[in-house]
Amino acid sequence: MSNKVSAILLAAGLSTRMRVDKLLLEYNGKTFLEHSIHLLTDLPVYERIVVTTDIRRKQINHPHTIKLCINQHPEHGQSTSIKLGVEAATGTHYLFLVADQPLLIKDDILPLLNTADSNPEKIIFPIIDSEPNSPTIFPGSFKEDLIKLCGDNGGRVIRDENKELWHTVNPDKPGNFSDIDSAENYARLSGGRFS
Repeated sequence: MSNKVSAILLAAGLSTRMRVDKLLLEYNGKTFLEHSIHLLTDLPVYERIVVTTDIRRKQINHPHTIKLCINQHPEHGQSTSIKLGVEAATGTHYLFLVADQPLLIKDDILPLLNTADSNPEKIIFPIIDSEPNSPTIFPGSFKEDLIKLCGDNGGRVIRDENKELWHTVNPDKPGNFSDIDSAENYARLSGGRFS
């Protein structure tokens, strides 16, 4: 990889829609957070950063290869996590991962990294059911824009304002990109009931 990709896992959300800490829900014997940490450590990237809360930090058995950033104000929205991650990053590109996609594996992410390598000025993301999805890779030229985000505005705001820079990827296994954001989603994932 010629790009120096800083992979940033956003794991500080408050899970208000599910009324439980969904990152501590389990799938195949691991929490969503553990699945995300495993994916992060498996990726061939320049550096790995996790943005999480002080409470969740105790749930993370992270190797020394991961830089941990604590979001003291997750209630102020996802923008606070993005800012912390970008400010901690030293790479040329930012790969933003979310922690509620427990089916993702390295082979799902490699096409995004390879596409960014051959299109270093583009915003790279997968298309699922004809819609943009996560994860997303931004070139470093968007650093200031990402830092200036406010409230619960994530990177999609910047992505959607720069459609001329889009370069999309159609994944081989689109189902792996499903995000679990409701009790119904989790029940389907786990094959059981959500309580």
